[in-house]
Amino acid sequence: MSFLEYRVQTVPTGWRKVLALNWPLVLLLTAAASIGFLMLYSVAGGALRPWSMPQMQRFGLGLVLMFAVAMVPIWFWRNMSALAYLGTLGLLLLVQLVGVTGMGAQRWIDLGFMRLQPSEVAKITLVMALAAYYDWLDVGKVSRPLWVLVPVLLVLVPTAMVLVQPDLGTAILLILGGGAMMFLAGVHWGYFAAVIASGVGGVWAVLASRGTEWQLLKDYQFRRIDTFLDPANDPLGAGFHITQAKIALGSGGWTGRGYMQGTQSRLNFLPEKHTDFIFTTLAEEFGFIGGMSLLGLYALIIVFCVVSAISNKDRFGSLLTAGVAATFFLFFAVNMSMVMGLAPVVGVPLPLVSYGGTSMVTLLAGFGILMSLQAQRKLMRT
Repeated sequence: MSFLEYRVQTVPTGWRKVLALNWPLVLLLTAAASIGFLMLYSVAGGALRPWSMPQMQRFGLGLVLMFAVAMVPIWFWRNMSALAYLGTLGLLLLVQLVGVTGMGAQRWIDLGFMRLQPSEVAKITLVMALAAYYDWLDVGKVSRPLWVLVPVLLVLVPTAMVLVQPDLGTAILLILGGGAMMFLAGVHWGYFAAVIASGVGGVWAVLASRGTEWQLLKDYQFRRIDTFLDPANDPLGAGFHITQAKIALGSGGWTGRGYMQGTQSRLNFLPEKHTDFIFTTLAEEFGFIGGMSLLGLYALIIVFCVVSAISNKDRFGSLLTAGVAATFFLFFAVNMSMVMGLAPVVGVPLPLVSYGGTSMVTLLAGFGILMSLQAQRKLMRT
């Protein structure tokens, strides 16, 4: 019996689950968020407002929610998965009816004290719904066409509703996250090969539709593709953002210019320096070492999730844990690829670091469900 298991046995029942929570994971999440607080303070010119203080408050709210979710038995979240998914679809529909418009997109619901972005909630509730579906489905039916169609529809419905807003970045994450869940559940690789082939054809169709009556993307989305392919073609126009981001990344060197000494961010050359492009500020001020330190924290969080998923014998719990890990990975992989010029700019925040409330709170709630599962497993062993 380990020392921790002994301690769990010797405390009152009400505190057992608190001790059984994954506290190292909580510390890693807090460390990553703290880097965000520091960078938001920096890009505001050494001020807690307008970004750093609200972000701290949202993280505090997210932590409370995460602990509250973690204290609830995992069977409750399994039973609530379908309702959470349907509720998210309702919120996405509500966005179209009474949503707030900003930067040319209608993505938010104004709650007064904050703006709720249902598309961020969809990333977690979709994972929950797919995990519950595959937990219910017999393993032998996973790759049968009829039973593959159901999760495909579960993915495509919220994706279509998000695309209408429009929010291409979140739509891509929903498709990738849903595909990852299907792959982890054991769907035959042939389906994925067919999707990739269709995707290649879809890319051709999108490019061919440009300038026609049946144009499939907005003009600004095509400009993002042009910028991705050749940002130097218009360095002062459409390519300005990614060009300045690359300058910031390169000027940081190994150790960076120093905290609050980044010229690109302080002179307002960097676009969306407090949201999508905040990683470039980190790289400019703390260099390669700073960027790799954040990546190291992210990697450790992923490792904790993967180890938990592998060791879990409950199918729902294992798939849910792996799904949360995949969603988290896609968040930072797409964001970092975007700001480095390796992928088109699609508006994906850096998890726990970029300024934003719904993304952070929703992600922490997802980790709360994961910790509920881990705590239950520890208590069963004791």
